[in-house]
Amino acid sequence: MNQSKGEKSLLTEKEERFSSSGFIFAAIGSSVGLGNMWKFPYITGENGGAAFFLLFIVCLVLIGLPVLLAELAIGRSGRGSAATSFIRAGGGKGWKAAGILQVVAPFLILSFYIIVAGWTLNYALISFNGQLFSTSDYAGEFGSFISGYMPIVWQGVAILITAGVVILGVSGGIEKFNKVLIPGLVVLLIVLMIRAVTLPGANAGVSFFLKPDFSVLTAESALVALGHAFFSLSLGMGILLTYGSYVDKKQSLGTAALAIGAGDLLYAFIAGLIIFPTTFSFGIAPDQGPSLIFIALPAAFSAMPFGSFFGGLFFILLAIAALTSAVSLLEVPVSFAMERWNWSRQRSVWILSLVLFLLGIPSAMSLGMFPELTFGGKALFDWMDFITSNIMLPLGGLLITIFAGYFWKGAAEAAGLQARWFRVWLFMLRYVAPVLVFLVLLHTSGILNF
Repeated sequence: MNQSKGEKSLLTEKEERFSSSGFIFAAIGSSVGLGNMWKFPYITGENGGAAFFLLFIVCLVLIGLPVLLAELAIGRSGRGSAATSFIRAGGGKGWKAAGILQVVAPFLILSFYIIVAGWTLNYALISFNGQLFSTSDYAGEFGSFISGYMPIVWQGVAILITAGVVILGVSGGIEKFNKVLIPGLVVLLIVLMIRAVTLPGANAGVSFFLKPDFSVLTAESALVALGHAFFSLSLGMGILLTYGSYVDKKQSLGTAALAIGAGDLLYAFIAGLIIFPTTFSFGIAPDQGPSLIFIALPAAFSAMPFGSFFGGLFFILLAIAALTSAVSLLEVPVSFAMERWNWSRQRSVWILSLVLFLLGIPSAMSLGMFPELTFGGKALFDWMDFITSNIMLPLGGLLITIFAGYFWKGAAEAAGLQARWFRVWLFMLRYVAPVLVFLVLLHTSGILNF
């Protein structure tokens, strides 16, 4: 396929390829983020526990995986950045805007996501050294932290770590980083799960998470579950389009999609077996929202034997999850800069990292240092989250389904599915996924209320 003047293929250098196993680890690393450890527990708590978890599984399998496969196939077919994947895969120039959206969204997400990644690094440190547990006022501790300048310092540390990985390239940086950290993440998950389910009174939390009561489900629960399936799989962010361009043609995308989905689901399952037994054991409501992680759970760790140790492990777990996702988010605009402006990887990483750091400072300040950075009752941080997570991501996912289902002539060859499975996949992309994702978009944007 012809390339535009001034652009280059992302596969011109040997480093710009994943091995088969490296691709799986990297893709799982992108989906194993803060969402399933931070967001998933409280939305599950808000929507009744086990019944919502089963609904999440259904949404992930029936809608999430087909869209995931579509993103990977478009990326491998296009062999370009997320911005040019649609056109390179055979789409018309009208799809250029859809590609740009897939670059802008992860860039904006990372500008505030890296702030939370910095929080996790700070909390891991102060948990291990005992500072976190020197007071019983965990709400005051968190409020004091986000009101000072230290979140900006930790934001910088998180960006430097992320940049240090991405600058080493696809195989030498991203792949090796995930191959080391993902197995470590699994070990931490298992250790913390064993500690959680053996706490006094933990059985109530396990039952809440694993024994469904379908009477608590609503139509809104279904849209929330589908929205989280998209978010947790990193759909609509340009990540899988970009990673797909680094995949060898011999790689089975169907198998890869199943492996990524299984990894994401397993992570959510173990996260639930950590959070709910712990919260129920210490009488903490599981639907507290984001404050559950940084306020309620430290109180729980302080009350258990060796709490500072397990608290430190928990926040290291969060930091690993945050950084593996941050790496994948940064790679999307980096690949675009390399392709569009012929920048070197080093130049792309440092320039974009500096811009991200500067862009994130107002968001960090809006949470405490400068509360006047509030518009319509929302802090700037919350607005960035709302615009990207509630509008840009579902819109990006909707465009993926429409392109793959109706406009992409090379879908069959790129997906590499057997005929009967290809028909099922195409049916989901044409007639099921667009309708449901459109409803999610209406719901998350606030247009459709229940």
